[in-house]
Amino acid sequence: MNNPAWLSAIRAAAAAATIVAAVVAPASASAADKVISTQSAGQPQPGETVTSTSGGGPAAKVTSTAGANPGEKVTSTATGQGGSADTDQVGALFSQRFPDLTVTAVHRTPYGLYEVQVGMDLIYTDAKVGWVMEGPLIDAATRQDVTRERQEQIGAISFDQLPLKLAVKRVTGDGSRAVAIFEDPNCGYCKQLRHTLEGIPNLTVYTFIYPILAPDSRTKARDIWCAQKPGQAWDDWMVRGKMPPAGAATANCNAPIDQVLALGQRLMVRGTPTLFFPDGSRVSGALPQDELLAHLDKSSKKGG
Repeated sequence: MNNPAWLSAIRAAAAAATIVAAVVAPASASAADKVISTQSAGQPQPGETVTSTSGGGPAAKVTSTAGANPGEKVTSTATGQGGSADTDQVGALFSQRFPDLTVTAVHRTPYGLYEVQVGMDLIYTDAKVGWVMEGPLIDAATRQDVTRERQEQIGAISFDQLPLKLAVKRVTGDGSRAVAIFEDPNCGYCKQLRHTLEGIPNLTVYTFIYPILAPDSRTKARDIWCAQKPGQAWDDWMVRGKMPPAGAATANCNAPIDQVLALGQRLMVRGTPTLFFPDGSRVSGALPQDELLAHLDKSSKKGG
């Protein structure tokens, strides 16, 4: 998988000092509770401390922009009380260090770091932008992925403003619940999600066919959109692996592929599947049925 532009820029500008692991302690932790990360290219040396994320997930990485010495320990309080620079100063410092990145917003977190938003990406740094961190922040008390929650908040949209005429529509039962999904015809996780959707009744699905994964995604998107029954054609391909027969496209069909691509870029949809619910929330990935139902029920109550 290719690294996002912001990560490549940071790695190129950084002094190549990598700290393995950073777990954020809860905001309620005492001042004595520390987040300690040890700079180490290999195994930790005697006396070094390495803190890793819970649940066996991938550790976050912290990169020094100030040329820290090998083996140096970096300690930050978990109470969020330290630091004197405000968000404007942090934003200005960050832009000076990484001029190729466009900072959308900067927020001070309750756990002593600054959250720098670059598009839909969240980067964490200290008050002097001496360190930047890639990867999710995990609340050690609740085991919640703080980064993912914030990205979902940032990515929220107004469902009513989606141009649903650009989507392929499928209704089951009374269609009382709704979801809009950006999908690529070559997306394996999208196909997995479609199988899950098959088992959910009373659902309206708006599919924005978003051909970004493979050279032939665009051709498949056009053939499906231009089929006599696009909704059925989409399900036939994604669930049963059956494309519309050659020559089945309706005459003078103008598939809105470029419009959907522009919409996805505007909404910062960078992967498929990406789901939008009537309450404005956004989720990425092939959700299992229980999680999908929970989102649908929650958004239906808010939307209704």
